Amino acid sequence: MVKLRDLDPSASPLDYYGSELRRLREAAGLSQPQLGSCVFVTASLIGQVETTRRVPTRDFSERVDAALGTDGLFSRLVGLVLRSQLPSWFQAYAEMEARASFISTYQAQVVYGLLQTEPYAKAVLGTERPANLDELVAARLERQRILTRNNPPVLWVVLDEAVLYREVGDRTIMRDQLSHLLSFRDHRWAQIQVLPFSTGQHCATRGSFNLLRFDSDPDLFYAESYDIAHMTANPQVIRERSLSYARLQAAALSVEDTAVLIARVMEERYGVQPEFGEGTVA
Repeated sequence: MVKLRDLDPSASPLDYYGSELRRLREAAGLSQPQLGSCVFVTASLIGQVETTRRVPTRDFSERVDAALGTDGLFSRLVGLVLRSQLPSWFQAYAEMEARASFISTYQAQVVYGLLQTEPYAKAVLGTERPANLDELVAARLERQRILTRNNPPVLWVVLDEAVLYREVGDRTIMRDQLSHLLSFRDHRWAQIQVLPFSTGQHCATRGSFNLLRFDSDPDLFYAESYDIAHMTANPQVIRERSLSYARLQAAALSVEDTAVLIARVMEERYGVQPEFGEGTVA
């Protein structure tokens, strides 16, 4: 059994989650083993979450809500908890990304985070072996929930062709990742284009960048380097980067030709020919 300690609920979203879990569990007259039995986890895990030694998952939160009858409280809190696990320099962007109505991104190295499969994300985030890898992966997957909400943002992605050939993880991970990209082929609100090698030099050779558009706030430009993020609403920057993005879209393959290329890379490099009709995202 994990020894209880005092928590300051205002210290962080994780501290607030832990203190609320303890408070509402005790209010329900349940011990840690009893609640653990209700949600199919160990008493030790309940104690670790209550003392912030373990970050809760969305599945855990939903089961706790059902067991304690808390009307979705922990399911709502877990989003804040997982976002707080993101690197501090990235959190501001993640908050704005969740509010955006239109997201445009050019990615030169890897698949955009909102489109990554869990194994691909784990391989990308695990390159420097962070101690909190599981939490970082969970936070990245949590960001993707904006694509399945009732009013999702429009997402336009331009990937450099190199992204398809850079083997992240292993061949199986890459095959599944490319299959996931193909599943967006008929998605109403998400479009994927590949910028082919044949383009040569182009207006984004300096690296990846994102543009966010909002219903009632100024547009934002975002780019990052190693552990440093740059985000601005400067109208001149937005004007220049928007023009650059339009040029990238014009130079990129069409959505249809992009799907053909991805399918060919899957077959020739990763050894499978997908069926376009399978796994389509609604």
